[in-house]
Amino acid sequence: MTDEITILAVDDDSMNLEMLDVMLSELNCTLLKAENGRQALHLMETEPQIDVVLLDLEMPVMDGFETIGHIKQNSILREIPVIVVTAGSNEVTRTLALGANDFIAKPYNPEELRLRVMNHVRSKKLTDAAKNMNQILEREVAKKTVALQKALDQSKEAEYEISLRLGRAAEFRDQETGMHTQRISELSKHLGTLAGFSEDQCEVLRKSSPLHDVGKIGIPDGILLKPGKLDFDEFEIMKQHTTIGGEILSNSGLYPLLSAGSIIALQHHEKWDGTGYPRGLKGEAIHKFARVVSIADVFDALSSERPYKKAFPLDKTLGIMEEGRGVFFDPNLLDLFLGDIEHFVAIRERLMDAPEESVS
Repeated sequence: MTDEITILAVDDDSMNLEMLDVMLSELNCTLLKAENGRQALHLMETEPQIDVVLLDLEMPVMDGFETIGHIKQNSILREIPVIVVTAGSNEVTRTLALGANDFIAKPYNPEELRLRVMNHVRSKKLTDAAKNMNQILEREVAKKTVALQKALDQSKEAEYEISLRLGRAAEFRDQETGMHTQRISELSKHLGTLAGFSEDQCEVLRKSSPLHDVGKIGIPDGILLKPGKLDFDEFEIMKQHTTIGGEILSNSGLYPLLSAGSIIALQHHEKWDGTGYPRGLKGEAIHKFARVVSIADVFDALSSERPYKKAFPLDKTLGIMEEGRGVFFDPNLLDLFLGDIEHFVAIRERLMDAPEESVS
């Protein structure tokens, strides 16, 4: 080992310290000296790197036994090897019990002393290297974790952007505006929050609800854009937008937003009393996301101008929705909605269509 090492020799006899200095002179080392345990602890706390301690037991102020106790109870110092230098073997058991790493009896053989010192120095250097490597690895793992989280966040945002754009693609065909998807997104999230959904569920709901009408991409223009009321056959075709949307977004297991969007697209026209479409689901058999989006979508549709109608005033909108209690809508969710209507109106007003986007 060619790296310089630092040894701390602790003995109240200056002659013994000089002898250690001579015996260890063949090593590439710096020898620090202390006359008692208190001085030794001070040096250990102030010197940046001590590789091994040679410790006498019989000393004034603080003896070797007390010094070992302090060293081994200190979380920073305890890894430094302590070799007890003793005149007899009767103290060995006690020092080892206190945590001493080795002992050598006086008078000691210089070669044995050097070998014992270097053996413990090598062990400490290996331990230090392992700790340094662990710290480096921990820092790298932390950096990779941050990078991975950033990539995951970007992926989620990309998925949301896809959700918004798919929703807008359907609305371009339906003469709707991009603000409709954002209103449905924020209205649904707030109602989900009131309903006690988890934060993660509310985020999924916010980002997947714009996909509710994506199936309109598959509806013929003559039906989708008809200004008047649809006849029976036309309405049957229009109802297919739910199954088309569900199919477009199906098998999206790796993409939670698209998976949730598939459920919402398929079920948002189901009714609480079981008379909705496409499957006639009833009550809580309808996914809670679809029940939330149904309320948000009807509220926004009634409040908005469409090719076939003017926007309804708020009192008329709420009256129609109240009539749908237990028929169209989950009564509990409707109560939460109506109980915080000022907030929902504020969301809608904040995300109103710009004049140039308005449907003519």
